[in-house]
Amino acid sequence: MADVTVYGFPISTFVNIVRLVLTHKNVAFDFQDLEPVMGSPSHLALHPFNRVPILDHAGFRVYETSAIALYVDEAFVGPALQPKDLRERARMQQWISAVGSYYYPYMSYHLSHERLIYPALGIAPDEKVVAHAIPRIAVALEVMERELGHGHNYLVGDQLTLADFFVLPTLTSLSMTPEGQQMLKTRPGIGAWRARMEAQPAVTKVRATVAPHIGKPVEHARKWVETHRPRY
Repeated sequence: MADVTVYGFPISTFVNIVRLVLTHKNVAFDFQDLEPVMGSPSHLALHPFNRVPILDHAGFRVYETSAIALYVDEAFVGPALQPKDLRERARMQQWISAVGSYYYPYMSYHLSHERLIYPALGIAPDEKVVAHAIPRIAVALEVMERELGHGHNYLVGDQLTLADFFVLPTLTSLSMTPEGQQMLKTRPGIGAWRARMEAQPAVTKVRATVAPHIGKPVEHARKWVETHRPRY
């Protein structure tokens, strides 16, 4: 039994960021699926804000994806995922923040929920939510395409960093929607970056664990219609 446990539900964007980082670092871990108990006292004992992921390392427990990722990168041997250069680290942190502020909210929270999560539960999509998201997704993709014009392999340069693992799962969920597929067709820089990322062994391994859950109902997401869904 590993002394590292990740708590979450299988298709969570942020849970899979943590799984990607651990896998890339070759850290053995157990995964505890919280889907049946999301929002229960046992879940809230792990994360008082009713979210995932949570990491437990030999009794040390921490939540919030960025805190977990930084901890994992520094607590374990394996390929470093933070640049040594101060300004490159600042760029990495800028991308991590941008995911939470501009990428995930519209690509996943708005579009993917309406096109993928709710329909799997038999809940009709709210087209107002989709319409609100599309122009904001376009801006985020244009920014990413422009930034990748630096000619390097990854977001911050030629070193794979936490920034890349933070962005990838959100782009993957975007690519599973009809609107996302159309928008991604016209961004060759993003396409080339995604191809490099998808060739990473950690990405292959994590996707294999997620694949059986794609398209399956996320039962606790029924509550999101009242608690999470934007109103326009």
